[in-house]
Amino acid sequence: MVEEAVISEEEAAQYDRQIRLWGLEAQNRLRSSRVLLVGMRGLGAEVAKNLILAGVKGLTLLDYQQVSEEDSRAQFLIPSGSLGRNRAEASLERAQSLNPMVDVQVDTENLADKSADFFTQFDAVCLTCCPRDLLVKVDQICHKHSIKFFTGDVFGYHGYMFADLGEHEFVEEKMKVAKVSSEAEDGPEAKKAKIDSTETTMVKKKVQFCRLKEALEMDWSSEKAKAVLKKTPSDLFLLHVIMKFRTDKGRDPLPNSYQEDSELLLQIRNDVLDSLGVSPDLLPEDFASYCFSEMAPVCAVVGGVLGQEIVKALSQRDAPHNNFFFFDGIKSSGIVDCLGAK
Repeated sequence: MVEEAVISEEEAAQYDRQIRLWGLEAQNRLRSSRVLLVGMRGLGAEVAKNLILAGVKGLTLLDYQQVSEEDSRAQFLIPSGSLGRNRAEASLERAQSLNPMVDVQVDTENLADKSADFFTQFDAVCLTCCPRDLLVKVDQICHKHSIKFFTGDVFGYHGYMFADLGEHEFVEEKMKVAKVSSEAEDGPEAKKAKIDSTETTMVKKKVQFCRLKEALEMDWSSEKAKAVLKKTPSDLFLLHVIMKFRTDKGRDPLPNSYQEDSELLLQIRNDVLDSLGVSPDLLPEDFASYCFSEMAPVCAVVGGVLGQEIVKALSQRDAPHNNFFFFDGIKSSGIVDCLGAK
């Protein structure tokens, strides 16, 4: 993609802080990038806000579902009185008003009906609220066409994001290491690298990502995996359970069917963790009570990380999270974990 070298005065004023933070070249990459964002619930609203304010060229909001009462909990782009409207259409006006320089568009079709060619018009694709088979399918298309792929979701107090950037090149700012003077050659000072905090240099790096399918299909019965298991967040297995629930029921657990859905989640926990070869005790008996609805603060945290990772990938600036980020709102802690990579 050809970068536009000239930036207007209006853009320079709008993005002044960001240009100072990550430089004009990185901002230029952002302002020539188009992003597809699927699923306009609470998390989708947070990601949309962050990308629009960052200054991407274009953002397409795709959602075929209608606004429900559940959406009022965390979706701040949808005005009150929008029940029954399409979620993406209801979000458009407020989203566009955040930054008129970004081309915000709406697509009300079902992602499952889109051809592979549809995705090639985008530099990055971010999926929320999608079933597992669709996530895997879209990631494979993106991986093949070198499109940056992201997915994320929020379940009650828990949230996650995953990235597949293929073979990703980026630059990182490093403090310059000063050369040791000849006088100190034999002394203990010679053993200490002197870091000059006033000068920095840009270092080019490359990192390889695996596909979502590989990350989700890890063999937990191997000895190597058993060693890794101790450090693996239990939220990974919660994700497996929620994905299975979503596939079976065609929806996420709902507060108005709390009892029924809690029992089903417990049953799915036992079946799924058993099939993965790990103990169901990795998720406590009461885990289901903490994964209903989208909680606005959790959406803000996960949406902040997800939005920032998309910005980093498109601007090719700074090391990306490879490849999962899990957030536990009960502990107020987040963890980055690399799973499935060879």
